[in-house]
Formats: sequence, structure tokens, C-alpha cells
Amino acid sequence: MSPLPSAKLVARVYNCPLPFARAYSVSWKSIAKYRGYLHLDTMHSTSHQIICIGSVLWDIIGRTPREMRVGNDMPGRITRLPGGVAMNIAMTLARFGLSPVLLSALGRDKAGQELIKTAQDLGLVTDHIYLSARPTDAYMAIEGMNGLIAAIADAHSLEDAGAAILTPLMDGTLGSALAPYRGAIALDGNLTEALLSDLSQNEAFVAADLRIAPASPGKAERLRAIIGHKGATLYVNLEEAELISGKTGLPTARAGAEALLEAGARRVVVTHGADAACDACVRETYEAEPPQVIAQRITGAGDTFMAAHIAGEIEGMSRPKALEFAQKTAAAYVAGDDNYV
Repeated sequence: MSPLPSAKLVARVYNCPLPFARAYSVSWKSIAKYRGYLHLDTMHSTSHQIICIGSVLWDIIGRTPREMRVGNDMPGRITRLPGGVAMNIAMTLARFGLSPVLLSALGRDKAGQELIKTAQDLGLVTDHIYLSARPTDAYMAIEGMNGLIAAIADAHSLEDAGAAILTPLMDGTLGSALAPYRGAIALDGNLTEALLSDLSQNEAFVAADLRIAPASPGKAERLRAIIGHKGATLYVNLEEAELISGKTGLPTARAGAEALLEAGARRVVVTHGADAACDACVRETYEAEPPQVIAQRITGAGDTFMAAHIAGEIEGMSRPKALEFAQKTAAAYVAGDDNYV
């Protein structure tokens, strides 16, 4: 697909006669170079670039090696790590040698400054992060040997920033309605439902390979607003698949995938903990079992799976191979192996 806008697209966007639109479309490349903000020969060179849109925050994680129930008071360790769905995906993608570009909102406070420095040290591109007067977002979780006990995500700064974080994909910096970004975009469900709905119809995203994840089961239903985008691949667990599809009691990831396809999704990747994951579209379905490991950490496992799957496909793996690769990478992460990539 050419990065130059078609005459029909120009006519629709600017509401002008088709002959004028044809002339404008042909001259767009020279106009763009003259203005200096868009270089069509390079802006779509995305073999090693992927845009990560969504939450970038600090994870505050309390872990104990013992089993926990609600109300327990246990000894353990409390750590602060860079996190958020978009950040987790970007950090893993960077481990695979890609160049993730972060589009998010951070406060101008010390926490935000530290996050930017940390991201840059990890090889992430932070030039386009929106800085606001609100405090930097945060996430807090309690984990036991039996998994995640409870968590709270404070992403109010991101939600408040709204469409401002998407400006580089609309003003010509990374893309625009006339020259849509044509690479992969990892998008998380921390964006508001209204913004996701607008994004699904925005010309600036019409050519994107959208890889979408709900930030949590509590926000999964927001993805109904973007489920039908022609370039969308949804990454969800079985619980989230039930919430989005409206069906309950689904026994397997495959059943969850089938329910989402019936609900209008184009392609879905559904996980189910230690059981088989499923990658499905209308024509093809693949499944892969994960290696069995003892869980040492939970937070970020789904994001690691998604990033590994995206990286595998960018590197040219087949769909079955990419699914298997993602399962193995996520299992190594859950087992506590810091060399999971």
C-alpha cells in the first residue's frame, strides 16, 4: 500500500472536487518535503519500529512466597518497577532489538522524570510522550504463591490527557490522515471508550496493524468500541474474552476465540493461564500449550506474551511458531527468569 494519500481520500477528508484532489494527491510528496515535517521515504520504514500507546507508570508490587487470601498480612518484598501495559510491551520489544516509540502521558513530577530516564536507558523512544500537570500514574498489586491477590490501577492522568497523546500520529510527525502510519501499533485498553471509538474510525489509523490488549478484566469491555477495526488483533485472556463477547462459562481459549469472532473481531489471540492459548481468525485457528512452571511473578506476564508474539511475527515467524514462541517466553518470565528474552 502506497504511503501517498489517494485522490478519493483527499476528496473525502477535505470535501473538495475529485479533480482538485487528484492534483493535490500527486503533489503531496513534494509539499511534505518542502514543509519539512514529513519525510515519506522514511516515516514508514517500520521494520524495527513499533509504536506503543497507553499506560506508562510505576508498578508497586508486594510479593510473598506464601499462599495468600484476602485479609492476610504476610512477610515479603515490595518493589517499584517501571510498568503499565504499553511500557511492559515496549520493554520486552526492546529486548528483541526493536525500537519502541512510547505515546503516553506522564506528569512533570519527579516520578515522571525518573520514568523517562529509565525508558531512555532501556532504549525506548520517549520524544513524543505528552507531559501534563497531573501526577504520574501508578499501579499497586499484591501477589502470593497462588497468583494475583488484588490490584489497583490509577491511570487518571492518561485518561485525562485523552487524544493529546495521539497527536504525533495525526500531525505528520509519525503519521496523519493523509499519510497514515503503516506499521505495528500496540494499544492498551487504558484509553477511554470514547477515545477508542474515535480511533477506530480515524483515517490516521486506517492502515495500522493494531495489536490491542485490555489493561485488565475491569476495562475489557471498552474494546468493543474498536473490535471491528480491519487491522485489529485482540490479545485477551479467557475471562476478558467472556466479558467482551458477553458469553459465560467458556471452557477453553479456543472457545473464547470463537466467541470473539462471532462478536465481530477480525483476529484474536486468547490465553488461558497454564492451559493452551489460541490464535484465531475466520479462516485459520492455531493452539499452543505453555511450558509448565512454578510462578514467581504474575504482573506483566500477559504483556510479555503479547510483545513476544508481536516480535515473532515481525521477524517472520509463522502463526503457529509465533504462538509457541510467545508461550515459552511468557512462561520463562513467570518462572522468574530475568533472561526470558
